[in-house]
Amino acid sequence: MDPHTPATRAIPGTQPFDGALAQRGYALNKMCFSFNEAANREAFRADAEAYMARFGLSEEQKAAVRSGQVLRMLAAGGNAYYLAKLAGIFGWDMQDIGAQQTGVTKAEFQDKLVAANQQC
Repeated sequence: MDPHTPATRAIPGTQPFDGALAQRGYALNKMCFSFNEAANREAFRADAEAYMARFGLSEEQKAAVRSGQVLRMLAAGGNAYYLAKLAGIFGWDMQDIGAQQTGVTKAEFQDKLVAANQQC
């Protein structure tokens, strides 16, 4: 191992976004970045399969996008910042994503946020 590269640590409940995952997720993240342009968002909505094929997504990545499950997209190499662009297409906000990541409903997640804020 390169002494200048920190070892990847296992963090329960997380998917560390390291170099290997970044390489694996390149196509998915590139596609999500394309959603900065409204025309690309519309093209995805019109034919998601063709749009995913255009960017060369793997079968794992396509299945993750079809599922609408953020954790599957992260495991397939998606970067949270790029996936946020895809979330907008699905009509999700960051609280929807947080609820998915923590395995609770959006209302339960919002309650957790309020409770955490009250502890400050």
